[in-house]
Amino acid sequence: MAEERKAPETETPESRNFIQTFIEEDIAPGGQYAGMTVHTRFPPEPNGYLHIGHCKALTIDFGMAEKFGGICNLRMDDTNPTKEDEEFVDAIKEDIHWLGFDWGDRFFFGSDYFEEDYKQAVGLIKKGLAYVCELSPEEFREHRGEIGVPARSPWRDRPIEESLDLFERMKNGEFENGRMTLRAKIDLASGNFNMRDPVIYRINHMHHHRQGDKWCIYPMYDFAHPIQDALEGITHSLCSLEFEAHRPLYNWVVEHCSLPSKPRQIEFARLGIDHTVMSKRKLRRLVEEGMVSGWDDPRMPTLCGLRRRGYTPRSIRNFCDRIGVAKSANVVEFGFLEHCLREDLNETARRVMAVLRPVKLTILNYPEGKTETVTVENNPLDPAAGTREVPFSRHLLIEADDFLTEPVPKYKRLYPGGPECRLKGAYLIHCVGFETDEQGNVTEITAEYDPDSRGGDPADGRKVKGATIHWVDSATAVDAEVRLYDNLFTDADPDGADKDFLDYLNPESLEVLEGCKVEAGLSDAVAPANFQFMRLGYFCLDNKDSKPEHLVFNRSVSLKDSFKK
Repeated sequence: MAEERKAPETETPESRNFIQTFIEEDIAPGGQYAGMTVHTRFPPEPNGYLHIGHCKALTIDFGMAEKFGGICNLRMDDTNPTKEDEEFVDAIKEDIHWLGFDWGDRFFFGSDYFEEDYKQAVGLIKKGLAYVCELSPEEFREHRGEIGVPARSPWRDRPIEESLDLFERMKNGEFENGRMTLRAKIDLASGNFNMRDPVIYRINHMHHHRQGDKWCIYPMYDFAHPIQDALEGITHSLCSLEFEAHRPLYNWVVEHCSLPSKPRQIEFARLGIDHTVMSKRKLRRLVEEGMVSGWDDPRMPTLCGLRRRGYTPRSIRNFCDRIGVAKSANVVEFGFLEHCLREDLNETARRVMAVLRPVKLTILNYPEGKTETVTVENNPLDPAAGTREVPFSRHLLIEADDFLTEPVPKYKRLYPGGPECRLKGAYLIHCVGFETDEQGNVTEITAEYDPDSRGGDPADGRKVKGATIHWVDSATAVDAEVRLYDNLFTDADPDGADKDFLDYLNPESLEVLEGCKVEAGLSDAVAPANFQFMRLGYFCLDNKDSKPEHLVFNRSVSLKDSFKK
């Protein structure tokens, strides 16, 4: 299905998406689930960390249950024994809790149902609705047919007793991998190839992370999933659009197996975001080949990576809510995710001063040795956040970009003979000179201040034409490492057809700045802590590398909002 690139539309509280409409119809009087509790499930495969695409799915699964006063199960899809890992199970649970969702005591593994899956498969054989097929994988593809040409299997009419015996022997480990499969007997001529007698069991002599070596046959997802849903009493099985063509098989399994309930599958479009990839296989490759520092690298679209970068649960949930639930595939701008974070942090983040590329500023007419404090607000949008006292003295540090030896047009910061500028929360100053090293680099800026302008307002009421500049006190400022992040890929669609996503890795996706200076009060900050570095952007303490003796800050998002609403 072709993808459409568009900006998301904010949903109003009264708006309804098609899933809500379906559920409302189902639980209304006369509906198939009238009088029942809405029951959904989130079934991640524990073979990697959750990413922002999974987040959309889980917010729909848990969110719909919340909306209708229902419940949502967490079920690990561990039907494939070759990929599961307890590390991923724990990480998935942590990510879901971090977002604010909970499953109570309804935590399951797909492998919990292997005995029941096997019994249901035997039941289908006894009903003449499944048979053991001996086509090799290569022969299976050759016999699959084409549009208008039916598939073929010489084993389709195998006697029931023979299939029962072979299936038992498959379970007992008598045959090697690929030697036999169990196929559902549906319709070899179906226009939906998923219904052309699909394989529902295959042989796989692999150790399972929970079942050990008990099983050497494993159910296919399309067979196991509807059984699991029905056994758990799921009313609405919400899944991504890729399973739309599988829905007839889902319904067939529910109809022909002896199950206690009949869940309904509803599909929605997966989330696509520009300048990233969502395939766990490709994300795993980035990790295993050392192109990123790990699953929690702040450039990764994983929830642990976004959390480490400073994204908040509210910003991500707002993002998922506001992009809506679509029926057709679309790609959302990464800028909108940043926009949602910026909105959240603008309301909640404490404003502090930090200098990333420091240069000395000496105020010549300020008394040597004198130290005072000035009052700075913590968040101008939140009066309850209060104020703090910041040390001020003759020797300060400012951003190198806040000074030019020769100004460019409309430059309103410091330069010799330039306009007065405000030092945030402190005094008015004007530049009177500067010093350079042998290479011509500016090493010190000299200025004079107006003693009667404390707080930034001149006593005589004159108009200040220069900019407001942030600063830190040279004697008390604390050293910090600052990491500036950009898109991991240079191409908006690195995962497009005929593209190798690795060709588009952005060599400038991470810039590490050493020797940065931050307010002394940040030395006792503890992750997760979000700040607005005045005039620079929103930053957070790195939750892995930052220590009291070596502060590390990650830029979460810039102040400038490039998203076009």
